[in-house]
Amino acid sequence: MTDTVTHQASVLVITGASSGIGEATAQRFASSGARVFNLDRQPPANASGGVQWHECDVTDPAMVRSVVEGIAAEEGRIDTAIANAGISTRHAFLEMRPEDIRRLLEINLFGVINLWQAAGRVMFEAGSGTLLATASTNGSAGYPWYSDYNASKAGVLALCRSVALELAPRVRTACVSPGYVLTPMQRSEYTDEMLAEVNERIPMRRHADPAEIADVFFFLASDQARFITGQQLIVDGGELAGGTASSYRTQ
Repeated sequence: MTDTVTHQASVLVITGASSGIGEATAQRFASSGARVFNLDRQPPANASGGVQWHECDVTDPAMVRSVVEGIAAEEGRIDTAIANAGISTRHAFLEMRPEDIRRLLEINLFGVINLWQAAGRVMFEAGSGTLLATASTNGSAGYPWYSDYNASKAGVLALCRSVALELAPRVRTACVSPGYVLTPMQRSEYTDEMLAEVNERIPMRRHADPAEIADVFFFLASDQARFITGQQLIVDGGELAGGTASSYRTQ
């Protein structure tokens, strides 16, 4: 995907862009000339030109709204908002602690709601805008050891469909649902042996690079995607086509 894609995303707000998919996406938009604002609790390890960091806790709706409205007032608009911040913890369903489940849902689901509400108000009043989010193939299929994470991502997909109906035709919504992506968070959960075995179960025989997910976000925010709303775009190397990697079970 090249910068010949027609873009109106001159101002982008994205959460959780200090590492992984979010960082790659922020850099992808910044390289096209967009004004990019990273809302994250931690600053990026490697500062990137064109990306401005704002300290923000996505679980705090008042803070999110304050930061988003401040950016809108300064820039005069928000074209695209990407709710990307998320966490996952590998644990057995019967051993999950309520406090851990609540924390995950606060970030993965309520974090999306908080950003989409704040940015959606700005966009709806302006008459245009695109709300995007990082979902997951986990929201569409069962994966053992990640029940709370899977439920949070299924919630994001349902939110995407519902908000699309309420805000159309002024504001579009869409989700990118990656399969396995080689982010620092993902890599930390696997031994070398586990990583190699999962790769063998993915038809493309590898994890995605975060930059490949960033390209999909770039497309969805573009004019070429102007008739797409309420949908998820699955980017999984063919995994769901055969339900291959989800059958991987390691204690």
